[in-house]
Parts: sequence; C-alpha cells; structure tokens
Amino acid sequence: MEFRSFNFHPHVAAGVQSAGYTTPTPIQEQGIPPVMQGLDVMGLAQTGTGKTAAFALPILHRLMQGERGKVRALIVAPTRELAEQINEAINQLGKLTRLRSITIYGGVAVNPQIDKLKQGVEIIVACPGRLLDHIGQGTINLSHLEVLVLDEADQMFDMGFLPDIRKILTHIPRKRQTLLFSATMPDDIRRLASDILTKPVTIQVGSTAPPVTVTHAIYPVAQHLKTPLLLELLKHTDTESVLIFTRTKHRAKRLGEQLEKAGYKAASLQGNLSQNRRQAALDGFRDGSYQILVATDIAARGIDVSQISHVVNYDIPDTAEAYIHRIGRTGRAARSGDAFTMVTPDDAAMVRIIEKKLDAQLERRSVDGFDYAVPAPHKDQEFARPPRPPQNHKKPAKRDTTHATPGRPGAPKSPATGRPQPPSGSKPAHPSSAPAARHPQRAPRAR
Repeated sequence: MEFRSFNFHPHVAAGVQSAGYTTPTPIQEQGIPPVMQGLDVMGLAQTGTGKTAAFALPILHRLMQGERGKVRALIVAPTRELAEQINEAINQLGKLTRLRSITIYGGVAVNPQIDKLKQGVEIIVACPGRLLDHIGQGTINLSHLEVLVLDEADQMFDMGFLPDIRKILTHIPRKRQTLLFSATMPDDIRRLASDILTKPVTIQVGSTAPPVTVTHAIYPVAQHLKTPLLLELLKHTDTESVLIFTRTKHRAKRLGEQLEKAGYKAASLQGNLSQNRRQAALDGFRDGSYQILVATDIAARGIDVSQISHVVNYDIPDTAEAYIHRIGRTGRAARSGDAFTMVTPDDAAMVRIIEKKLDAQLERRSVDGFDYAVPAPHKDQEFARPPRPPQNHKKPAKRDTTHATPGRPGAPKSPATGRPQPPSGSKPAHPSSAPAARHPQRAPRAR
C-alpha cells in the first residue's frame, strides 16, 4: 500500500511527497481511513510508530474544505517538546495548504500567542495548562471546533493533567470528532475514552514492548560510582548520539555539566530551563551539535531523533512502561540500538518487574578495569549543591549616645543622681505624665 491510495487533497498529497513518505506505517494504514470518514478513533501505539501523521494528514485533508480563520482542530499534548514536534509535522505536511497551525504552552510570553490567535488560525497544538489560561481570559474561541485529538493520553494522566482535560471538554462543542492516542490503557484513560468517544474504532499496533532492534544490558554499580562508570562506558563505546535519563532535574543539570567538563559535547533538558534553551538543546541534539543529551522523563516521548544509538538509564525508571518508553527512543527506523541501565542494590525489585514485562532476563555486564571497590565518601558529594558564597553582613552602625533617649541604654546620666538625664534643649515632661513618687510620705516639706 502507498500513500497515494488515500486520495488526499492534492495540496496535502504534495506535502506527503515532499516529506518523502511512500509507504504508510501500520498505524497510518489502519488509522487514516476511519479518521477521514469522520469516526472517533482510539489508537494504542508506542512512540515512533508514525501516529502523528496518522491524525495530522486526515485533519489537513478535512480542513481544506470549510471556513478559514476559525479554530477547527485542537490537539492536546502533555509536553512543550511534543507540542512543537506535532506542530512541526503539521507545518511540513501542510505547507501548501495555507492552513495555519500554532502552539500554545506555558513557560513563554503569552502576548505573541494572543496576537497569532487574533490573526486567525485553523489548528492549535496545546498543552492543557496554558490552554485553560486562554479559555479563562477569553483569548481563544473553540466554538467552531470540529476535531479534538488527545495525544499521549496516558502520559497526561501520569503528569496530573486529567482534571484539566475534563475542564477543557466543557468548553468545546459536544458534536465533534474525537481521536485519543495512548501507549498504554490504564483504567482512568479507559474511563475517559468511554466518556468522550462515540462508537470508536480501536486500533492497536503491536504491544507495549521495546523494539526488537534494541540490545539491553544492566550494569550493577554503587550509587557513588555511577558517574565514573558512565564516563568509562562512553570512553569504550562506539557512540553516535546518546540520550541519558536521570530521575531529577537537578541531577540532569549537574550530570550535563560534568560531561561537558570531561570534554563531551553535552546538554541537559529539564523543566527548569526556559523554552528557548530547551528548544536549543533539542535542536543541537538533532543536528549533531551535541553528542549527548541528559534528560528527565519529560523527554521520554517528546524527542523525535531517529539516529539515537544509545539510551542510558543513569537512574532506573519507576515503572516497566517508563523503561520501555525510554528505550524506545533508540533502535528506530530498523536501525540497531543499545539500552544501558545502571542499577544499585536498591533497584533489584524494579529490575525483576522489568524482566517480567519483557519476558526475558536482562544481561548483567561489568566494565573491565573499572574499580568497583572504591568506598563511598562519608557524605556523598556526587550531586551536592555548590555551597553558597559567604555573604558580607554589614556591622551595625555605632550608636550615637550624645542624644540618646532618656531611660534607654547609652543615654547620658546625671552626675548628681546617676540617672539618665534628658537631652539638652528638650522640654520637661508634663506634670501629669511624670511618674508618681515612690514614697510620697517621705516627700520633702516645703520651707
């Protein structure tokens, strides 16, 4: 089967040809016909199977007919990276259609988004939070919406976006075409699908399993020796581009800095970066400017780089599904890839869960010549935050006691009584405000 058999609008077909698409992937072959017929679709497919084109091409074909300048298609994605990736694919495939597509997400200025919305667009690719902001401010009009796509629905659930999705659903027409794509189908996503889809066509491509072209290996190591072992692995491995996953944003940043100091062209991708810096890291990884990208799980499904040769789990993921999504970034397009996972004794239970999911035992490896017996420091400084620079605390100014307030420390005392005396030039207190004599019976008699 070839793409021309779908009978796309000529301008859409030209975009397909320009992109170099010839033979559709299984999800495209099964998904495009029902989407073009206007049916609701529930697609179960892993990242990298080509599902973006499976919904983008039929949407472009549909929107060639009808009114322009109104938001007619909404695609909701969990991360900014995935939103940009989808938008880029739409612009590439639809460059001759003159249909306008924009991204809506947080972490960037809102006014440019508002300006583009005012100019009129037909397709919006959005993250839930910023989309709700626009809805609340009245800067976006979804009353003409015809197609809703929820992409990576299970990841949106994992990130806590399910309540936001249900809020968004209250602001769009009930009569619409809805497409839901997910790599897994937990109970909450299944309930959501039953609530929002009408007689859906279910498409399942493969199972939740890693690409057969990926070789797996685990490297048992103590926590404090992970970075030295990683550097040793990189030194003795023929790597083209390496994607390294860490558990936390701080660790991703520090590990990226350590790899740079070791002479590697490395960058980190984590949530504390501005959108411009995140995009620069992704672009640099795609074009080869960076050989290594260190990322948290925000990038597990948002990176579309076909030439990744190695995925390294610096920290083992929390679930077997997350492991499969991570290593699914390599071994793509029929190329071979390697997945290395560093494990500590505390990770033994998760290793067993992953092996049960894969129905195979992962190969244990060690690096020849590496000293695994180096003792841990008393306090692990591997990812300790750098100490704060000492702050110069100003010494308090020396108190001027010349005109100190009577009764307070530093006030001048009377040589006769030894008690504080009022400053020169001050008026005596009003008689009514003077304290009563301590012993009135001993007051001197008037003479």
